[in-house]
Amino acid sequence: MAPSVLSNPLRPAILAAARSGRVKEAVTRVPVTKSIVRRFVAGEALSDAAAAASALLGSGRAVSVDHLGEDVHDAEQARGTVAAYLELLAVLGRLPAGRFDGTHPLEVSVKLSALGQTLPRDGEKVALDHARTLCTAAREHGVRVTVDAEDHTRTDSTLSIVRELRADFPWVGAVLQAYLRRTEGDCRDLGGAGSRIRLCKGAYREPESVAYRSRADVDASYLRCLRILMGGDGYPMVATHDPAMIDAVAPLLAETGRSTDSFEHQMLFGIRDLEQVRLVDVGRRVRVYVPYGTQWYGYFMRRLAERPSNLRFFLRSTLTRD
Repeated sequence: MAPSVLSNPLRPAILAAARSGRVKEAVTRVPVTKSIVRRFVAGEALSDAAAAASALLGSGRAVSVDHLGEDVHDAEQARGTVAAYLELLAVLGRLPAGRFDGTHPLEVSVKLSALGQTLPRDGEKVALDHARTLCTAAREHGVRVTVDAEDHTRTDSTLSIVRELRADFPWVGAVLQAYLRRTEGDCRDLGGAGSRIRLCKGAYREPESVAYRSRADVDASYLRCLRILMGGDGYPMVATHDPAMIDAVAPLLAETGRSTDSFEHQMLFGIRDLEQVRLVDVGRRVRVYVPYGTQWYGYFMRRLAERPSNLRFFLRSTLTRD
């Protein structure tokens, strides 16, 4: 079984560093860092994201593109994020759909904290209004939107906004994190007919009172949640690189009578590319999460925290850069 999000013994320290301005400055100043980041991030420019998305579409995969950024505390920054996404949506809308066997191979992922959710004045309303603007533009360009998950303190607010968006845009996707103890209930509440739910394990540092901490407990929760979604009427998006979780899909298809076009696998850019291709070759839908932008630090650190192999790769590359 592949390592889970909790199998890295340095995970707590790395996730704490992800929110440290001092560590951020030290890491981003290392000359080799940006070249290593390219393993996980398509690049800093929109053109980099478009090139990566085009190549993936041509390989038969779908994409979910994320303009990196979170924890915006300034209204002008939030408006800047909206402008960046509007430009991204226009570019994605011009890309050829590729060979992906589905109706919407193009998607963007959006963090509500990047749209102003945490602003001290009317943050939720600001984020909802900005999200409506993006969803309207996405509909015009033939692109879908999934609202990404963040730490547990924002879950209620995020899912409330998702429900409001779905009144006008029923195809809006939501991300649920299996390591949260509440997620089984959220799967039942949000996984109804026409819904799009991305189920991942979770990548934030959470207290034991709200989240499972052991690898076995997180895996068991993921399987329980996956069973709920596969047995429901929505469109599950199985976001995991864990071979055991991927292998669990086939029995659930047989049990529920689902077809291979009624769900999709999702994986991260630069991770297990051969497995992504293998799944496409056996007739599965695969969507790749493609992040880009200058605000890559937090995302990069969470990737290092997830798997010891990622951290070893970074350290080895740093030590041997000369």
